[in-house]
Amino acid sequence: MIRKKPLKIFNMEITKPQIVGLAITLIIIILDFIFIFGDNKPLFYFLMGIAFIIGGFPFFLYIMFEGTKSREKDEMFLEFSKNLVENVRAGTPISKAIFNLKHKDYRALNPHIKKLSNQISLGIPVQKAFDTFAKDIGSEIITRAINIIGESEKAGGQIEDVLSSVVKSVSQIEKLRKERRSAMYTLVVQGYIIFFIFLVIILVMEFKILPISAGLSSTFSSAEAAGDITSQLGMFGGGKVATPEELAKPFLWFLIIQGFFTGLIIGKLSEGKVKYGLKHSFILMVIAILISTGSKLFIQTGTT
Repeated sequence: MIRKKPLKIFNMEITKPQIVGLAITLIIIILDFIFIFGDNKPLFYFLMGIAFIIGGFPFFLYIMFEGTKSREKDEMFLEFSKNLVENVRAGTPISKAIFNLKHKDYRALNPHIKKLSNQISLGIPVQKAFDTFAKDIGSEIITRAINIIGESEKAGGQIEDVLSSVVKSVSQIEKLRKERRSAMYTLVVQGYIIFFIFLVIILVMEFKILPISAGLSSTFSSAEAAGDITSQLGMFGGGKVATPEELAKPFLWFLIIQGFFTGLIIGKLSEGKVKYGLKHSFILMVIAILISTGSKLFIQTGTT
């Protein structure tokens, strides 16, 4: 039976829940444009925000699970390396030791270890099987460890000593990564606090400051129409006064852009990679969309 290759976009596997989410999103957007657009702008933007959340949520879960699985693989590789060292030091050949360890539970690493064992049992050289093992996992830590094993074997080093040094290296890297996440936790919280402060400022400008400025503009326009200001200063034209709604249109995009890039920075600081910040970006953008569009819809409902 031929197994179909999964569809991938930007090296991300597209699953059925993601396709269903995108289909629902498209349906909501089409219906929103047909029945709501032009009649109720706050409700239109609120439903567009809901559509974005539905479409993006499966991708958000995928990024969350992939990040958790990647960290689990690194941790389990450390456990696997320790067990491998114990077997080799006991006099078991490395190929036999790998075969013996395939029955142990290494959680996310189980299928990769079984594949590694099967390749070695088929006669594939250990180093080549290890290279495939590292390529399939795609972890920088594991790839670096496998490269160290390969280079040491070429130089004629003792495999048990090489594995011991790899275990120490991976253990130290994992320890540093945990310390980094713990140290950066405060910065992550600060990033969220700064975003919420920005969100509050935007909402105050939209619902408090802009209506006041619009009222002042209408006052000047009335005075100009009466000829008071124009006759004295001669510098005012008859331009149309922008409404608070027109002035506030870019605010939602300000919040979305701010949330997106704030999330990326949080991910880079806390995890060391920008891609892990996409989950924070999604959370912040969802908060921005729901609060911004929801507040407009609430205020409109309250005034009717």
